[in-house]
Amino acid sequence: MSDAPLPSETLLDKILDLLVDTVCVVDGDGRFLFVSAAAEGLLGYLPDELLGRNMLELVHPDDRELTLEVAREIMGGRAQTHFENRWLRKDGRPVDIMWSARWSEPDGVRLAVARDVTPLRHAARLQDAVYRISEAAQAADDLPDLLHHVQGIIGDLVPADTVLAALYDEVSGNVTYPYAAGGRQVAEREPQRLRPGSPLARVLATGEPLLTATADGREAAEPAESPAESRAAGNWLGAPLIGREGVLGALVVEAAAAGGHAGRYSAEHLELLKFVSTQVATVIERKRDEARLKHLALHDPLTDLPNRTLFHDRIGVALDRALRDGERVGLLFIDVDDFKRINDDHGHETGDALLRALAERLEGTVRRSDTVARMGGDEFTVLLTDLKTAADAELVARKIRSELSAPYEIAGGRLTISVSIGSAVFPDDGRDQDALIRHADTGMYARKAGRG
Repeated sequence: MSDAPLPSETLLDKILDLLVDTVCVVDGDGRFLFVSAAAEGLLGYLPDELLGRNMLELVHPDDRELTLEVAREIMGGRAQTHFENRWLRKDGRPVDIMWSARWSEPDGVRLAVARDVTPLRHAARLQDAVYRISEAAQAADDLPDLLHHVQGIIGDLVPADTVLAALYDEVSGNVTYPYAAGGRQVAEREPQRLRPGSPLARVLATGEPLLTATADGREAAEPAESPAESRAAGNWLGAPLIGREGVLGALVVEAAAAGGHAGRYSAEHLELLKFVSTQVATVIERKRDEARLKHLALHDPLTDLPNRTLFHDRIGVALDRALRDGERVGLLFIDVDDFKRINDDHGHETGDALLRALAERLEGTVRRSDTVARMGGDEFTVLLTDLKTAADAELVARKIRSELSAPYEIAGGRLTISVSIGSAVFPDDGRDQDALIRHADTGMYARKAGRG
């Protein structure tokens, strides 16, 4: 048994104040009765500022219900050693705290020791963001769908009333918004001209993240024309989306000037958004690469029209719908008469230019709901959907024949061509894809041979 004297109350107070972790005592109602000096570093308050206050006032609103539940468990005799929740510092910034706490029944108080684990939780949230963005990339069907998932990820890292993704087209000078969400509202936004000197323009020009903050609460630039160019001081964050060949666009978050998440963003928020934007830029490029490869696999490289594979797929879809809804579908086969002579007399470059011009005319002649495809060489097809009568296909064929026979100005010269067109209509000329193709193909060659 040691005979060493117990430390005096003054020495005990000194020891408590020297501890790195914060020690506190609260009564049964949650009011602070004692707080050690370390509270100032943890929460930004002097101990005297906390005495008598209810601890729940400082707990993050999203964590108050859980905190009350755990407090009841502690007062019921169940000690806690690794409970975590978020508190709000005096300056409004959140802090992650790990608690050890127990209830002293004779004294009617809770004794607790608090440790700041914000750096650990910060690293964990960043790692979680990487996984979630990767999962979103796998699950998303397109860019807006991907960014819808990313909005939730951003919201867990940076308080945001509005989340915008802005993509910049350097050729046109326009900014498109594939995703724009404010609160629960997601809305499409029309492309806009990039306004010189705006916060968004600075992010795109410099490739550096930007936190807006001015003394009078206004941006130095002219009043914003775009939803991504808020004038609220310190409430606007923009981080560039940087790809292999430069800046693709920017991720923007903004807090409402009043209400919502009003208040100034910090450099830490900017770093978090920059981290997310780096991950998102990688995913956007991968999605674009996938879309580009898919497009190349399904389109003709010379005319950029759907190729044979995509055309057959669309015929199948159109016939399925026609069977279900009782519609008529038309199929046109088009061949340029004596195209070999054009290549022989004028060269293959002229022949290619002619095919590109012919493709443009074809697309301009039919409806947007119809499909024009290049099957190879000088053979083209047209899929006509939702025809009213079987005669409609022949009317379109005559219109196409007239449009394509007009002179072409190519390589400083004038060329005139004629085409042979065969047609087939579902269900009159066949009830499946193969039968319709045979009928249209036979009709095209019959006309070419002068028998049609």
